[in-house]
Amino acid sequence: MKLPIVAYGDPVLKKIGTDIDENYPNLEKLISDMFDTMYFANGVGLAAPQIGLPIRLFIVDTGEDDEGSPGYKRVFINAKIVEETGELWSFNEGCLSIPDIRENIMRKPKIKVNYFDENWIEHTDDVDGMPARVIQHEYDHIEGKLFTDKVSVLRKTMLKSRLDAISKGNVSTDYKMKFPNKSKKR
Repeated sequence: MKLPIVAYGDPVLKKIGTDIDENYPNLEKLISDMFDTMYFANGVGLAAPQIGLPIRLFIVDTGEDDEGSPGYKRVFINAKIVEETGELWSFNEGCLSIPDIRENIMRKPKIKVNYFDENWIEHTDDVDGMPARVIQHEYDHIEGKLFTDKVSVLRKTMLKSRLDAISKGNVSTDYKMKFPNKSKKR
């Protein structure tokens, strides 16, 4: 089932997610619905806060690489990035909760991440390149951070009217969204 994606301005996007356990209700269905939602919106990652749930869960699927090999696909439960290394590199990022805005964001290219998968098997993985970037972006969501928090104060000031418009629903997407400041028609 495709779920609505929460838009910029919703307080859930600024909350630090809480850990969950294997008894979290309907977790398997939630994960399946998150993948359906992400694929429908043409995303490469989706965090639970983006569908209104302040929990430490996100998914990643970078898709096939240029040679047609399978991409990096994982479920991350209660993730913790324990190390980030390498020289900062810039990449133009976007976010399903902030449609129509893309910004160059600096991140380190290598990470070590500890997490549980959907079968509650614990992993500690070394990840680099694009999968590491996507993980860092989604990890920021469960930490209550957005990619726009990483731009300069000047740039954020320049984006303010566009961000306000998104929160009010003045944006067009091919996927369903929930807007925190959309005025109700009377």
